[in-house]
Amino acid sequence: MSDAVFLRKGVYHDSVTLMRVSRALSELPGTEVAVVAMATELNLELARDLGFELPAADPGDLLVALRGPDTATAAHELDRHLAALTSAGPGRESEQPPLTTRSAARGGADLALVSVPGEHAFAEAMDAIEAGLSVMVFSDGVPVERERLLKERADERGVLVMGPDCGTAVVGGVGLGFANVLRPGPVGLVAASGTGAQQVSCLLDLAGAGVSHVLGVGGRDLSAEVGGRSAVRALRMLDEDPATELIVLISKPPDPAVAERVREVVESLRTPVVEALLGVGADLTAAAESALRALGRPVPSWPCWDGSGGRTRASAGGRSLIGIYSGGTLCAEAALIAGTGAFTDYGDDAYTRGRAHPMIDPTLRLEALGKVPPDSVVLMDVVLGHAADPDPATTLAPAIAALPAAVVVALIGTEADPQDLHGQAAAFRDAGAVVFTSNAQAARHARDLL
Repeated sequence: MSDAVFLRKGVYHDSVTLMRVSRALSELPGTEVAVVAMATELNLELARDLGFELPAADPGDLLVALRGPDTATAAHELDRHLAALTSAGPGRESEQPPLTTRSAARGGADLALVSVPGEHAFAEAMDAIEAGLSVMVFSDGVPVERERLLKERADERGVLVMGPDCGTAVVGGVGLGFANVLRPGPVGLVAASGTGAQQVSCLLDLAGAGVSHVLGVGGRDLSAEVGGRSAVRALRMLDEDPATELIVLISKPPDPAVAERVREVVESLRTPVVEALLGVGADLTAAAESALRALGRPVPSWPCWDGSGGRTRASAGGRSLIGIYSGGTLCAEAALIAGTGAFTDYGDDAYTRGRAHPMIDPTLRLEALGKVPPDSVVLMDVVLGHAADPDPATTLAPAIAALPAAVVVALIGTEADPQDLHGQAAAFRDAGAVVFTSNAQAARHARDLL
């Protein structure tokens, strides 16, 4: 077993991309550790904790730390992955890429995506705003007071800030961050919630309806500190969009005073709005159904797989409910519906510092599944779509099959997603789980098993 540590100068990729490269290298035979990340102080600290001796590095350097019997092969695979990421299109090899956000804006863009370490995201996002761009801040770790400053300045400039910690958006049919493959349609979503937006949009897609845009605004937008600034701007933007006939407003439990101010704006719009504010009214599935009725479309029976083709222990019940989630809003919704149990959102910032989001890397949830007591009911989500795990059932289904507990899965996705919704559902069903495409229905079923 040997270690290999080296730095690449002038090579930058966003954290999600590098986490996927790290995971691909870690799956090579014999590889114990593979860290591919920008050399921020946090990532350097994590590498030191893993026992690596590190050279002096700057935050703009790419850090690679490998441990295994054949680090040369891992390094070769790294080169292959990085080459695929940086390959230019035909005729573009000699183009000089823009060096700043503002210089990139001169090319005619109207939206910037910021995905840099949280401590640097504010400056890049503000640069985009000053250049007259709306901006999606994928980065987390941005202090709430800086989020407020970004959104105040965006109001003055007449642009939209999505985020920080905005994981999902669809603008003009283009998915950003964690995004499902959605058919175009008349429903616009304003979401202070990533997985909440994915749940509602996926249900609409399964019902044959589609979306015009999904504008994520960051999970703190309807907090007292931020005041719903981006939600209000996004609502007004969709109200002016001729392709949007109906708006769905989604949020984790909002500040009551902010929710009331946003409702006052809603009442002034021409476009009808369906609310899905957790803790205030309808759950996400009910909101999707209300949207379908408002469009004059039938509400289907949401697909589910009851495990009859696999083991039957999923209906045996238990004495305690354990929620093992990757989506914060899905976790909050399930906890509200269940009214009991221990729920953990492994996508929370406390669990994702220096590691891939659980929608990409199942490690933390696999560890949690391994500690489940036999007299329990496990409720968990699996979220499909671009940027998510390309085959989550490969690792999660065997762990579920080994559990001496009842398991209920909320499978969030569309039939066009690259992971194959029905194939994933069958794998979890055959592992003994009961599978729902509605998280609310999954939570009610899990509660009823107690």
